[in-house]
Amino acid sequence: MVHPFTTRRHFLQTAATLAATPWPLLAAENRRPQVAVLFTEFTYRSHAHVILENFLEPYLFNGKKTDPGCDVVALYGDQFPEKEMGREISARYRIPLYDTIAQALCRGGQKLAVDAVLSIAEQGRYPINELGQQEYPRKRFFDESVAVMKQSGRVVPFFNDKHLSYRWDWAREMYETARELKMPFMAGSSVPLATRRPPFELPANAKLTKAVAVHGGPLESYDFHGIELLQSIVEARAGGETGVSAVEFFTGEALDKLLTEEGWRPLVDAALIAELGKIPDTLSAVGEENSDPPHALRLHYKDGLQGLVVRVGRSATRWNVAVQLAGENQPRATAYYVGPWQNRNLFKALSHAIQEFCRSARAPYPVERTLLSTGILEAVLRARRDGKRLATPDLEIAYAPLDFRAMREMGDTWKIVTPDVPQPADIDLLGRNFQPNR
Repeated sequence: MVHPFTTRRHFLQTAATLAATPWPLLAAENRRPQVAVLFTEFTYRSHAHVILENFLEPYLFNGKKTDPGCDVVALYGDQFPEKEMGREISARYRIPLYDTIAQALCRGGQKLAVDAVLSIAEQGRYPINELGQQEYPRKRFFDESVAVMKQSGRVVPFFNDKHLSYRWDWAREMYETARELKMPFMAGSSVPLATRRPPFELPANAKLTKAVAVHGGPLESYDFHGIELLQSIVEARAGGETGVSAVEFFTGEALDKLLTEEGWRPLVDAALIAELGKIPDTLSAVGEENSDPPHALRLHYKDGLQGLVVRVGRSATRWNVAVQLAGENQPRATAYYVGPWQNRNLFKALSHAIQEFCRSARAPYPVERTLLSTGILEAVLRARRDGKRLATPDLEIAYAPLDFRAMREMGDTWKIVTPDVPQPADIDLLGRNFQPNR
């Protein structure tokens, strides 16, 4: 049964239930969590690579050498394309690579034999459906893991990389299953954890009228990051999150009209100024970039807030936010700096957050953020297909934010990993070799 989210009381009751999840063994034994990792593909710069390198070696987080505090003890790979890295990493780090998810979670035995599960179902050759979504097997990875937990009579923390599923009904089922089993559940994007330039924090009890997130990547795969980036800011507004009651998709003349006639262009400009220091001549090409036409997703929140996620230019590292506070004339804006090596270093902060989750069995930010972002993404793609505004009463999901500043990269790492530091061709060993006072 799917339970509707209608009030903050319901969220707080759910959060209290999850907070009461028993986790006696790991805390009592004071030992490092033993982690199973499930991946679709382990190739250079894949999500499996850029997350796991921070589990296999020490890494830099906020300028400090950081031990993972977890041990990867089992691997499962779904696909092994040319130039895959999984088998070699398995041999080098002496981590068994199993043929099935159940074998990985049981480490070759009959019962669950790990303390946490990482599901990294991004990249690989999977079908693309009519909405333009790649059908990554996140739900299958989740279901097979849950089956082992049920059979073994205990649950462990489960991290799901990016959105929950390409299908909204499956995403809701995943969330409800975790809730019913009292299984600690974490998911989402790496982008909200990046360094904000200039520094930006939403004032306490801020009343927002409009909010914009700007990215420079492809439809769907980067729109998800843009949605979750937006959510990570607006969920902290006065009253907390109330959910989304309708969505729209814009491109071409309809987008031009939306930006100019409905007051969105000043926020988009402010977001781009935070990154570029100026307003670009056109949103179709920024600087030397060539790009597909810009597009936008408009979100109508239940409490009256409106949000816009806009694709501008072609830059994989473009992540900007601007908000309009009630009573202020000018938007507030920031650009998210991901460090050198494109988006690879984004995953140091995400890995740190996952490791804290594995140790504490507490998600550092609400999984409801990712649940809502997952539903928004699918709804927007349906609105795009149908060419009209789509009502989304099932996305009126209320939840309260958590302070996740301790999980964010605040910028000290970029004093060490500067643009002239070569990108490693394999596993990043910079953290292992870092000497703090060199």
